[in-house]
Amino acid sequence: MSQWSCLLSVLLILIVSFTNISDVQAQACSGHQDVSTETSVANNHQQGRANGRWEGSPEGTDFSEFNHHFAGFFDVVFGLAELGNALQYPLPLWTRLILPGALSVVGGFVLIKSDHGAWPIGSLNFADTFLGQDREIVEHKFYGLLAVAIAFFEALRRTGRVRHPAWAAPLVFLTLAGALWLFVHSHGDHPAIAKIQFQHSLLGIIGVGAALSKGLASWLPGASPRMVKRWEVAWAGSVILFGLLLLVYSQ
Repeated sequence: MSQWSCLLSVLLILIVSFTNISDVQAQACSGHQDVSTETSVANNHQQGRANGRWEGSPEGTDFSEFNHHFAGFFDVVFGLAELGNALQYPLPLWTRLILPGALSVVGGFVLIKSDHGAWPIGSLNFADTFLGQDREIVEHKFYGLLAVAIAFFEALRRTGRVRHPAWAAPLVFLTLAGALWLFVHSHGDHPAIAKIQFQHSLLGIIGVGAALSKGLASWLPGASPRMVKRWEVAWAGSVILFGLLLLVYSQ
């Protein structure tokens, strides 16, 4: 148990440190970046905001809320499948693939439609979208990549292509990374910033609980089948709660 506990602690510290460092670096960058570059990016990304203000507008609010609700629906779906398997209901074997399937859909959706001004649906090109100065856009794409990566590794694991317990690490640690990132996630200049930050912090807490529950279910040494089942139920319940919070997300 000490070996896995040390590994979990070290990775948790590294992830938290990385998110804090990234936040400081992003603030430093925004304070010292070249004025012409900033103006160029702002002109591209905020075409819909100028004279109309996308952030906080009815159109912008509907766009953002729909994206969160879309992700929430699929979170609830695969959370229910995980709960059924955790409770050992006689479900078809293919239900274990609902998680990678749902996360593939969510990840692809986020990569395509996370921001109205970003590639491929907006005016920003690929480089400015993924490597540009708009931290909010970059982080949204980061979440899309996280979802796709988890889906890929879980598909390998659940189809029996990889069997070692260590292969649960991508699900646990990428979920943990995504949850922790919610605490420092950029929200641009939205007028409802306080409400949005509160909701994302709540999602972050639930996400951390989900990751830790799955880690304990996968790696807790000497755990009885009953204990493993309890942690699996906690994992599934956290995922469902996370999805429900996304379904009622509002700005």
